[in-house]
Amino acid sequence: MRAVRRSRAVAGLVAAVAGGTLVAGCASMPGSGDVTAVDSSQRADADAQVRVYGVPPRKGEQPQELVAGFLEAITSDDPDYGTARMYLTRSKQGQWDPSASTTVLSQTPQVRIERTGGDREPGYTVTLTGRQIAKVDAKHAYKPDDGTYRATLHMTREEGEWRIDALDSGLVLGVADFQRIYRSVNKYYFAELGPGGGGSASARDVLVADPVYLRKRIDPVTSSVRALLDGPTSWLDPVAATAFPTGTKLVDQRLALDDSSGLKVRVNDRAAGANQEQCRRMAAQLLYTVQESAKVTDVTLQDKDGGRLCTLGRDQVKAYGPEQTGQPDRQYFVDGQHRLASLGDSDTEPHRVPGPMGADGAVQLRSVAVDRKERRAAGVSANGQALYVALMQPGVALGEPKVTSRGGTGAKAGLTAPSWDGLGDLWVADQDAEHPRLLRVPAGSGTPEDVRVPGLDGGRITGLRVSADGVRVALLVTKGDRTTLRLGRVERRGSAGHPSLSVQELRSVAPRLEDVQAVTWAGASRLLVAGSEQGGLQQLQYIETDGSQVNGSALPGITGVRGVAAPETAGKAQALVAEGEGGIVRLLPDTNWKLVGKEGSAPVYPG
Repeated sequence: MRAVRRSRAVAGLVAAVAGGTLVAGCASMPGSGDVTAVDSSQRADADAQVRVYGVPPRKGEQPQELVAGFLEAITSDDPDYGTARMYLTRSKQGQWDPSASTTVLSQTPQVRIERTGGDREPGYTVTLTGRQIAKVDAKHAYKPDDGTYRATLHMTREEGEWRIDALDSGLVLGVADFQRIYRSVNKYYFAELGPGGGGSASARDVLVADPVYLRKRIDPVTSSVRALLDGPTSWLDPVAATAFPTGTKLVDQRLALDDSSGLKVRVNDRAAGANQEQCRRMAAQLLYTVQESAKVTDVTLQDKDGGRLCTLGRDQVKAYGPEQTGQPDRQYFVDGQHRLASLGDSDTEPHRVPGPMGADGAVQLRSVAVDRKERRAAGVSANGQALYVALMQPGVALGEPKVTSRGGTGAKAGLTAPSWDGLGDLWVADQDAEHPRLLRVPAGSGTPEDVRVPGLDGGRITGLRVSADGVRVALLVTKGDRTTLRLGRVERRGSAGHPSLSVQELRSVAPRLEDVQAVTWAGASRLLVAGSEQGGLQQLQYIETDGSQVNGSALPGITGVRGVAAPETAGKAQALVAEGEGGIVRLLPDTNWKLVGKEGSAPVYPG
């Protein structure tokens, strides 16, 4: 027989009252009448102040009711899942670990219950099934994982009542409940750049975003800090480091901002002995991480007795951020005469940039990249065969190519569009069908270095964008007639004189898109992607680097997108730029797409 999921959580609703009115938006509350049950997936996610609690099992509940109640209880906002544990036998209550993992299904799980055992020891086996779309591990890392889900529970009688006595640790949720309960948060760690990973002293201070999923309404500041102290997720760990000594723990069970929006964090003796530089680095990680959950002005680290170790304010923390090269508000593209042009947010017409790639017209271009300090441009020649680098200044000589393609000419041959990381290095891929390769040009002027990319599985790189931190790279990988989006981790080994670079552990971050035409970084852990699902129309949407889709990520419709550019930096809203069927179009905040160049191509922001 099949159990029907029965929602009883309304009896446990607790609504926060703000300004004397109920946040849920009710005009009035009835004074009498029956309580009506609603399904948990129907609750409004927009109402972040409403908390939902499950209901304990009632006396004499039958197996079908017990399973329905348990599945409701695990979708509640109970901090420690105390109500859900009431559905388990006493011995199982302490063994079950709901934080071990979270399996996300396309819908709430389907339930089948079968009687087992004889009359003397009756029991029930419960089978949960569904289509799995993702999994969140013990470190809160999200990973798309499409497949068939199947799990079993077992029920037995304890003191005359049915209770669950066998189940796996972790949670299973429908995607609607998952999106209601969880939010994406960036933790921040320092990039481990290794040999040849940046010559400046500030290179070791580059923070990298590490996205995780945490419960929305369960003490967001404290949960963010605890997740930070857990260390990087397993995918990022080989190229990221924390300033917190191993074994660092919070002294206080709950953290909260003070009246001036400052955050005081007491730590145990493991971290209390750090010098001022290390302490400030710890504070920088905290401030960047906590600002995802609250508007914090400064972070003060304290020892276990409340003694001050160091303080770091919002105005000081920018030196540690990935946007340390500034917040440009100019976009660049190749105009109809194959020259480099620029466009500011307040401009109505584009202007050619000075220098050999723009106004001087020393070379015709197919694609471009402008370094993050907006001093140099890298351009691929119109035939795709040569990569040049030059200052954006009048009278500057073009010089010799930095990279020359080994393959033939054509739109799908030669060199890809280049990309600058935040360390000043330049990246490009050669699409030569016989000898495809990924290259890094140190400082944009050094000898090109081959970068190994295991895991391509016969595909070749046809597009790339490197993150500002230099340890992540988004790749368009083409195999046959299909182009997919992969995210790779840049690992640096060897020595400073002989560095060995590779891009490891490629993972799909847009598994539903059968064909991807363009990608750009659009934040610390966010990509803007143009692609289409199987048999579907092209979409332009935001996707997190862990593969989860951003809520409300749909953008105004545009057709035939071949290139797209978005600002990476936080702060004021800035324009999106795309190459569509009619040329270069721009989307300013709170407007629709507007044509700015009928014959332009290859739009980019610095980077």
